[in-house]
Amino acid sequence: MTALEEYNNDKEVEKPKLTFPTRYFMTLMLFMGMANAYIMRTNMSVAIVAMVNHTYAQGDNAGIIVNECINQPEIKEEINDGEFNWSSTKQGYILSSFFVGYVVTQIPFGILAKKYGALRFLGYGMLLNSVFAFIVPIATRKGDWVGLAAVRFIQGLGEGPIVPCTHALLAKWIPPNERSRMGAAVYAGAQFGTIVSMPLSGLLAEYGFDGGWPSIFYIFGAVGTIWSVAFLFLCYEDPNSHPKIDPQERRYINHTLWGKNDIKIPPIPIKAIATSLPFYAILLAHMGHNYGYETLLTQLPSYMNQILKYSLKSNGLLSSLPYLAMWLFSMFISFVADWMIASKRFTPTVTRKIINSIGEYGPGIALVGAAFTGCNRAATVAILTIGVGLNGGIYSGFKINHLDITPRFAGILMAITNCSANLAGLLAPLAAGHLTTTVSIFDHILYYLVSNV
Repeated sequence: MTALEEYNNDKEVEKPKLTFPTRYFMTLMLFMGMANAYIMRTNMSVAIVAMVNHTYAQGDNAGIIVNECINQPEIKEEINDGEFNWSSTKQGYILSSFFVGYVVTQIPFGILAKKYGALRFLGYGMLLNSVFAFIVPIATRKGDWVGLAAVRFIQGLGEGPIVPCTHALLAKWIPPNERSRMGAAVYAGAQFGTIVSMPLSGLLAEYGFDGGWPSIFYIFGAVGTIWSVAFLFLCYEDPNSHPKIDPQERRYINHTLWGKNDIKIPPIPIKAIATSLPFYAILLAHMGHNYGYETLLTQLPSYMNQILKYSLKSNGLLSSLPYLAMWLFSMFISFVADWMIASKRFTPTVTRKIINSIGEYGPGIALVGAAFTGCNRAATVAILTIGVGLNGGIYSGFKINHLDITPRFAGILMAITNCSANLAGLLAPLAAGHLTTTVSIFDHILYYLVSNV
């Protein structure tokens, strides 16, 4: 029996009636932290469009690049090429460097958070990430793409704790019957951050100071630094360590999470994890999701600009639309998921499977459909928006399922699955960079036919 099912069978505890419970404040701060993390992750995808000399990048690619939208009229003002001569392959290395640092810290921080607490690792990690954002412009201008990749790698190291430590904190603060809503609310910060980052990064790239694109990193670096300091001073590891939490809320949280047992920290059950089929189901779902998600996250702004010919300003706005849809749908479906469980019509397991299926299969079908829209801008953007929007189901599916299986070890389970999933996600920009510069015999034939029609 899972912890959630045990809670559903427990009728002794009463939920305190508070205007704004402390656990809601923790949820809000974790939401803002996740938003800042994804701002740091995604702003490079928009900034690189403004940084690169696209005339050079296209000429540097080996072979003939077949663009079926070559005659597409550009919806853009006259924009000068960027200052850096980077090929698509080098751009792929730059975009992937962040994820290399991000991946290598997942499991270590998951283990450390279990032993020493999650809050400090999360706060100081994001502070490191934010401070190094200020170094991006000078590292790029002094060290070219290698300098930029090195700084982005360090930023990835700092962001490594965000997911495993967030999961560990949710496991200590959120009662089982609120997991879908609160978990979705926190992880929807990823979409909120993307929604904020992409259009604002586009505007800053055009109108910002110090050449435009550097202002992206200065401004968002400052915002991330402010949040990190506030988080470290205002938030606490668990209800028992919080000096101002309402005593009734503390009892409610502890009782619903741990029952009448003492709160202990048992050793990590490595053998049980290694032989758990539900754990492997979560792992595979997480890996499949991340590859597709990171492909879109890193490549969509370039696709909007270079293929659909949108301007940098409209590019950022339109690239954020799918993530706005995902944010809204994730919040809606989280209430549906909690209702399904609370109504007793569906078990937690069945609920997670249904909601997760919507979140995984929906985007897959949409992406296949988008491959057949050709140069139809409206149809392409609409299908991508619907598909990525449906992806919001994963936050009430596999993403929160670690907490259902074992709240005590949710952080380490998330560290393992998120590390593996981001190894898959790491390949996304690399694969895209190589696929868009590698030309097959079929590409040559297609180019010949297009050029002679």
